[in-house]
Amino acid sequence: MASSNYFFLAFFVAIMTFSSMEVGLAARHLLQIPQLPPMPSLPTLPPLPAIPNLPQPTLPTTQPSLPTIPTTLPPLPSMPNMPTLPKLTLPPLPSMPSLPTMPTTILSIPFLSPPPATTSP
Repeated sequence: MASSNYFFLAFFVAIMTFSSMEVGLAARHLLQIPQLPPMPSLPTLPPLPAIPNLPQPTLPTTQPSLPTIPTTLPPLPSMPNMPTLPKLTLPPLPSMPSLPTMPTTILSIPFLSPPPATTSP
């Protein structure tokens, strides 16, 4: 991962170096071309016409009165009587079967006996 970062850094430095060389060559080229003749001056433009004064509209001095907002709400309509639902009785739930018990003693696992040791004389 670090090598790819160094590669991108080197690539960026190379691109910046080549682009600055192109800028330097372009500036040298502009300095070597002959002097251009001066630009001709622009003719003077006539002044803009003045904006005429428009008549100002007359604004009313009094505001119309706003309608009054009622402070109490009208009563809500009454709900119609709902029919009563019949009472349902559910059958009793069956009894849960008992779970098997787990043994609490640890069984001994028979291990293979090690091979007989060779006796040295």
